[in-house]
Amino acid sequence: MAVRPFLRVLLWLNDKFGAENPNSTLTERRAAEANSALSMRTLTRRPRANLVTIKDYPVPVENGQIKIRLYRSRGDASLPVHVFIHGGSFWKGSVDEYDPLCRWYAASVGCAVASVEYRLPPEYPYPTSPEDCYAALCWVAQNASMLGIDASRISVGGVSAGGALAAAVAMMARDRAGPLLVFQLLEIPVTDTTLSQPSVGTFATGYLLTRAELAEGYGFYLSDPAQAREAYASPLLAEDLSGLPPAFIMTAEYDPLRDEGEAYARRLKEAGVPVQLHRYAGHLHGSIYITRWMPSARKANADACAALREAYNRASN
Repeated sequence: MAVRPFLRVLLWLNDKFGAENPNSTLTERRAAEANSALSMRTLTRRPRANLVTIKDYPVPVENGQIKIRLYRSRGDASLPVHVFIHGGSFWKGSVDEYDPLCRWYAASVGCAVASVEYRLPPEYPYPTSPEDCYAALCWVAQNASMLGIDASRISVGGVSAGGALAAAVAMMARDRAGPLLVFQLLEIPVTDTTLSQPSVGTFATGYLLTRAELAEGYGFYLSDPAQAREAYASPLLAEDLSGLPPAFIMTAEYDPLRDEGEAYARRLKEAGVPVQLHRYAGHLHGSIYITRWMPSARKANADACAALREAYNRASN
């Protein structure tokens, strides 16, 4: 179908008013992104505040410390937990920006969500980000009792660049003998940082996310372009995808990342991994999170919540 009418208006507004100041520093650009009218905090609905409890925890990582923000649905039960990794072209984004989405998953699924504040490039280039996220996963599993979560029902997931990191973490957990994951939820994910997939060219400009923005982000992320062919940087290019947890992969019709997300779903299936693929018609990169105003976005969100619930139910049987 064509780009949805609401999104055509958004594209016009972005074209008219969305240009960045070319003289801005990375710090200024990150702040502008966080305060943008198109940020997740603005576009994504959130549940009633009393449905979720929230607490930050420090997590030791190599040469430093990061934090996770733990969202828990109300109740004293030992909850399944979704380790969530935010997006932002690898070099921006934060747990604060993705707060509404994490609240929604916790409240709607009836789980805990551990949102990871990993260190960002170019200050901390690859492989710092995936290693931070894997360290956070291990910390969550090791501290399950203290956190009130069920270590036998852990999933991992993320949005966009966070989807790439989540896919890498799932491979790390397989390659390093744990922790055991029951599911991966990959939302509009990056899976190929070589920019090789057809939709990167098809939707290079004019659809919010541009090829130039992807190239810039990957340039910040990878200190050596040759790293783009490593499995943990480009999960689609991994030689072996067997033994990974079942996956639910979400793509958008008019997204430069569409083809690589769908190619990753095919490769997982070929490797014997159970996978569900959902392409959201008429949507742009990130527009499935405009749940305040778009029923089709709310449907995508409901699909993701249902997939998590089903995964946790299967794991408990």
